[in-house]
Amino acid sequence: MLDRAALRLLQPLLHRWARGLHRAGLGADAVTWGGFAIGLAGAVAIAGAQPAVGLALILLSRLCDGLDGALARLTQPTPRGAFLDITLDFLFYASIPLAFALADPPANALPAAVLLAAFIGTGSSFLAFAVLAERQGLHSEAYPQKGFYYLGGFTEATETLICFALMCLWPQHFAWWAYGFAVLCGLTLATRIAAGWQVFHHTTPSNKDKP
Repeated sequence: MLDRAALRLLQPLLHRWARGLHRAGLGADAVTWGGFAIGLAGAVAIAGAQPAVGLALILLSRLCDGLDGALARLTQPTPRGAFLDITLDFLFYASIPLAFALADPPANALPAAVLLAAFIGTGSSFLAFAVLAERQGLHSEAYPQKGFYYLGGFTEATETLICFALMCLWPQHFAWWAYGFAVLCGLTLATRIAAGWQVFHHTTPSNKDKP
């Protein structure tokens, strides 16, 4: 829900930094891998009861996540890069609730499990819509710079990052943040199911959809 506004705000800065990385000879895939590694380091810090360090690493990781796309657009975005970006993003997002569960299993294991289940719902609906939209030749007008159809919702990347920040700043309330965000993920899932039902109801099967 907030991603478009965040992108508009940050895009000029990301583009400027991406030009510097491009001049230094750094590729988009290397930045994607680097951001993922930093994000996992943040999860390790959280699991080790250092949420402030974890938050700093999470923010740096998400900066890399913005830079890799800007860097790719300076050259030639590739399907491989888009695949790598979305795959590693989902792994990173799953690692943070898991880290909090490891930090305090008695208090955090159940809410972390609920949140991870909600992530599966939003992630699967997001990817399923993207695959079928590609087959139908549909393109996102809201996020034309993405390498695939990007269907938004109440819990996009910006909202997820805000939730992770709240968890790191007030880890004693992790259960409340996790359950609350799981509810928002449920609303996102409902809107995506409704969107898919409506959009694909009015489309004809392509040859790729036939057995």
